[in-house]
Amino acid sequence: MSEDLLGGSVVDLPKLNFPVTYAFEIQMEEEKAMVLDPLRRKFVRLTPEEWVRLHLVQYLIQTLGYPEGLTAIETGFIYQGMQCRADVLVHARNGKPVLMGECKAPDIKLKQNVFDQIGRYNTSLKANYLLVTNGITHFCCEIDREKGSYEFLESVPKYTDLNFE
Repeated sequence: MSEDLLGGSVVDLPKLNFPVTYAFEIQMEEEKAMVLDPLRRKFVRLTPEEWVRLHLVQYLIQTLGYPEGLTAIETGFIYQGMQCRADVLVHARNGKPVLMGECKAPDIKLKQNVFDQIGRYNTSLKANYLLVTNGITHFCCEIDREKGSYEFLESVPKYTDLNFE
């Protein structure tokens, strides 16, 4: 899918596997495509990973009812003394992280190392749900801390269906 931007500049935007096509404001700055991130309220560089991240967030908010005010992009946190960032982090109304998402570009295969990364990060954040996507394939699992296990879900749950405990 190509968008004709500002006087004929073309940006290739891959078609992603979400039930709705979300609209974003895109502009060119110094020959680089920039996209308006509605949550951060600023233009950011339009990379394939950013394209996936923005679609995932809009899918969560617009389609699955996740509260915009409880959804954040690139949230910083400390993991083993190092500064890290969660691509997407959704909080429960009590402020605790409930869902963490990791986004990759559409051409990146979701391999074990991606799941290992989000699992390591979750030892600090302790979200109940982990979501990994490249915009084409989505994996979501629910963590059961009492049993020390996890279960992959058939789809990403609506916000109202999440286990907040």
